Amino acid sequence: MNFLRLPFAVLLTGMLGLAGCSMHQPVALYQLDSGHPGQPKQGSGMSVLLGPVSIADYLQRETLLQRQKDGSLTAATDGRWAGSLSADIDQLLLRQMAWRLDTQRVVLAPTTANFNPDAQVLLSITRLDSGHAQPAVLDAQWRVLDRRGQVRDSKLVHLEEKHNGSTTAQVQAQGMLLQRLAAQISAAVKPLANQPALADESRKPSASQVKKDEPEKPKIPLATPVRNNTEVFRF
Repeated sequence: MNFLRLPFAVLLTGMLGLAGCSMHQPVALYQLDSGHPGQPKQGSGMSVLLGPVSIADYLQRETLLQRQKDGSLTAATDGRWAGSLSADIDQLLLRQMAWRLDTQRVVLAPTTANFNPDAQVLLSITRLDSGHAQPAVLDAQWRVLDRRGQVRDSKLVHLEEKHNGSTTAQVQAQGMLLQRLAAQISAAVKPLANQPALADESRKPSASQVKKDEPEKPKIPLATPVRNNTEVFRF
């Protein structure tokens, strides 16, 4: 009996081993494609504060989601994000903007209190996904503030990028969308490099001060008719 049971036990063990291998197959890990941003050459270029950058709640996970034709989202079975997608987005935008603005002084928020940027970018990403039969889509809104904290530019963004349907191609397409977003924001930030310094603006006299400092013009008395009691008689 023991001899007859041995092949069955070996067969069962082998089947369980194969099932375990199939259930624990390695899953591919993905990171966003940041392109090939060059190294900025200027160490003392304009200073830019990137952030706060807010990401939609459904993107704050390691699961790589797939957009279906009906608009629903399902978890990908052949891959997931290698770490934090939010952190990947921050780093991609930072490197792209530093390269496009040619400055080493692009900093992610929050930062130290004594950092006074020439410009600040407020960004909200409400959608970033794709599917095997759906293009990669990016929906976002950005605002650019100047040194005084006033809004200089603002835009609602909807971008799409086609791909061949594979998971790798989808991740590459999403990275390209973020690169295009970084190009838009950088173009809006670049003119702020020529702002007058805050110290120079504070030295400029205000309109009221200029008016106050002007010498007063002499007042000329108004002519008033002179009346007397002399009567004129006509004959």
